[in-house]
Amino acid sequence: MRSPHRGFTLVELLIALAIMAIVAVLSWRGLDGMTRTQAATRAHTDAVLTLQAGLAQWTADLDAMLDVTERPPLDWDGRVMRIVRASTTPGETGPLVVAWTRRGVADGGQWLRWQSPVLRSRAQLLQAWERAGNWAQTPSSDERQREVAIAPLLDWRLFYYRLNTWTNPLSSADTPQTGGSGNTDVPDGVRLVLELPPGGAVSGTITRDWVRPTVGGSDS
Repeated sequence: MRSPHRGFTLVELLIALAIMAIVAVLSWRGLDGMTRTQAATRAHTDAVLTLQAGLAQWTADLDAMLDVTERPPLDWDGRVMRIVRASTTPGETGPLVVAWTRRGVADGGQWLRWQSPVLRSRAQLLQAWERAGNWAQTPSSDERQREVAIAPLLDWRLFYYRLNTWTNPLSSADTPQTGGSGNTDVPDGVRLVLELPPGGAVSGTITRDWVRPTVGGSDS
């Protein structure tokens, strides 16, 4: 005699559903963790690449510095570094002014770069130089459109290399060297020291040295 077919009881169904729900939650948490890890890795990589590009641009600006008669091609006043450099954009030859500064923001500070259009006259050069200084202090909305944010920054310092020693450009110990070729206001080297905030893709102190090409060195 055949035994009647036995189905699942209500308790068994509830237990099976509970197990499936637990498995689904664990699977979702695993996928969510993987997604968060990938997003954090991408953000870390992007931040590192952006900082590297910023340091490379800093070096390129100094390498392309122009010896002009209107004013010294390099100036650091404690707030902004201004450089007169040659344009490397195809079809746009001529000088331009770039500027670097740190601007305080709500969560600390930001390292920024500003660039003027290619300049066609002495008057435009002098005007762009003044605009770069104003941008570092009280930037207008138009000037902000010409800036690029490089990286979070707690503080930064600059040193000039002259007469076989590194000195603070703002101190009386730093004096333009005499003799030699080129603009005597341009130091033989520039040292950039960045203090990056903790918790970021890159933190701590970064030092970047640039050596004037006519001295026979290269950036390091």
